[in-house]
Amino acid sequence: MSDFLAHNALFQEVRQLIDEAKQRTAISINTEITLLYWQVGKRIQTEVLQGQRAEYGKQVIAVLSQQLTQTYGKGWSERQLRYCILLAEVFPDRQILHTVCAKLSWSHFKLIIGLEGLTG
Repeated sequence: MSDFLAHNALFQEVRQLIDEAKQRTAISINTEITLLYWQVGKRIQTEVLQGQRAEYGKQVIAVLSQQLTQTYGKGWSERQLRYCILLAEVFPDRQILHTVCAKLSWSHFKLIIGLEGLTG
């Protein structure tokens, strides 16, 4: 019976190590994706849209969305690009965003920036 308990304890320890590594990986991936979205939004905002007419900005976003979707598949819709831009507007400081990334998922950020976009 003690062999069974020892094997069970070993299994539980290894299981915990795996679960903790998976959690750290998920946080790391979420952080990188959110920072990517911020960089995309910042690039569009500062290099393309700032000071331009709204109609021109819509055209740029539409074309960029089509190109990104053709290259990378789903996930780069015009709406997604607008979320990226909003993220860069709501969180202009990359360091603050990076700090918050470990605590919030992209879904949380979309909720926050969506509310900010409605109220701001």
